[in-house]
Amino acid sequence: MAAYLNAVGTAVPPHDVHHAFIDWAGARVEPRARPLFARMAARAGIAHRWSVLPGTNGGSAVDAGGFYGAASPGTAARMALYAAEAPALALAAIAALTGDDATAPAGITHLVVASCTGFVAPGIDQIIARRLGLAPSVERLLIGFMGCYAAVVALRTARHIVRSEPAARVLVVTVELSSLHLQEEQAIEPLLAMLQFGDGAAAGIVSAEPTGIELGQPFAATLGDSAELIRWTITDTGFAMHLDGAVPGRIGDALGDADFVATVTGDAAPAGLFWAVHAGGRSILDAVQTALALPATALAASRGVLADYGNMSSATLMFVLARLLAAPPAQREGVALAFGPGLAAEGLALRAAP
Repeated sequence: MAAYLNAVGTAVPPHDVHHAFIDWAGARVEPRARPLFARMAARAGIAHRWSVLPGTNGGSAVDAGGFYGAASPGTAARMALYAAEAPALALAAIAALTGDDATAPAGITHLVVASCTGFVAPGIDQIIARRLGLAPSVERLLIGFMGCYAAVVALRTARHIVRSEPAARVLVVTVELSSLHLQEEQAIEPLLAMLQFGDGAAAGIVSAEPTGIELGQPFAATLGDSAELIRWTITDTGFAMHLDGAVPGRIGDALGDADFVATVTGDAAPAGLFWAVHAGGRSILDAVQTALALPATALAASRGVLADYGNMSSATLMFVLARLLAAPPAQREGVALAFGPGLAAEGLALRAAP
């Protein structure tokens, strides 16, 4: 029994914060380092990032009177916003999937939700189910704090469900509010890490209906001696992201290993596949493309998502898959690939539906 990702709906908040952040962060960097920060920001491959946080009088959240305009907010204040805004954004993505924000997709039997940028109990899965009016018999799973590869884990879980219960119809939701975790940093590296992240949500349907993209064999690997390269630390002022500058090189090294590549691609030549790579940053996409000798256009969907939305953690890969569903590639077989804390790689073989 095969499982298919039939459709994906996406949503982002209305506030474009990318350039306001660059101005704010650039002013915090030591004066001698500001030209370097400006060059790195310009090279990031990001034009827009979106946030649930409004500014005041048309400004941004870092302006006076905004959420970050005074003392750094505590984690409790940030989680209160998560509890209010994350379900709303998730419902907007589901509405984009169904075309009707009042009803869930028909026949949903399972709900799988992935999110790493907030905690609330009852969980966001229960909140979404209640607001959609899903039956109490719908089985729920919340995948929390796994980071950027959590979309793969959610899709893999949905695949397992459908393969074991062919009549299942699984609603997969990924929602992240990364902008709730701005930190009062002055060093270039953490500021450049924060510059990557934005808010977004995606919703997909996984079922045995042979339309869309078939979800094939999953794979997972942890890269040795790399556990400290990507980290989330819970602090009194939100979650502090650590994204080491060594990550792209470590990924490139891994993809230069024939055994690791065989884990990812099987017997297929990488250049002959279509690719849904998590848009974790321009340098990460460059590392994947160079290491696998991919054509210049192979990661166009990932680069487009990065440019338009930045890195939305777990939601990002779903945005890439949405683009591939909207404009199917010429190749029949492909790979979904994401990297995250660990440093770990998670993925799935993909195949265009008949």
